[in-house]
Amino acid sequence: MPEPKAPPKSPPKADPQQGTHAAFEPHDHHECVDATLQRADDMVRARGLRLTPVRRRTLEILLERHGAMGAYDVLQRLSDEGFGHQPPVAYRALDFLVENGLAHRIRRLNAFTACNHPGESHHAAFLICRGCDSVAEIPADPLRGTLDQGAAGMGFHIERATIEAVGLCTACSAEATQ
Repeated sequence: MPEPKAPPKSPPKADPQQGTHAAFEPHDHHECVDATLQRADDMVRARGLRLTPVRRRTLEILLERHGAMGAYDVLQRLSDEGFGHQPPVAYRALDFLVENGLAHRIRRLNAFTACNHPGESHHAAFLICRGCDSVAEIPADPLRGTLDQGAAGMGFHIERATIEAVGLCTACSAEATQ
């Protein structure tokens, strides 16, 4: 999977009030990662679970960039750092993260991304840049409500839904128009 393209030199800062997202705009990534890891630690502890070293490192790897990574890419990183080289090492850690709301599976990319809101009950939609593979998680509660309502009208109960939208981020859109 190609590395994300560098953003243009002077785009606007991420501003939640304006609807931009850190995945697509410059921001203090260390603060972003630290805050998400702290929320993940708090959530896991509150649920009486364990964030083992391999689970924690897997989450850190996913948090290193706002994008999705395939399980074998995660496995390679874990293996390089001495966590083992067999696929179950990565898959078990990724399954734990997904099952506990610390990561999401992006089916379009057959990959995983860290959850931006660990421990919060929410429905997410994913904006996937087809240029750089950056992934932004946005709230999808209204969309999920519409899906649930339509399904209920047909006697169907949705247990899980993944909403993925593909397009271009700000940086890739600017690059495409040059």
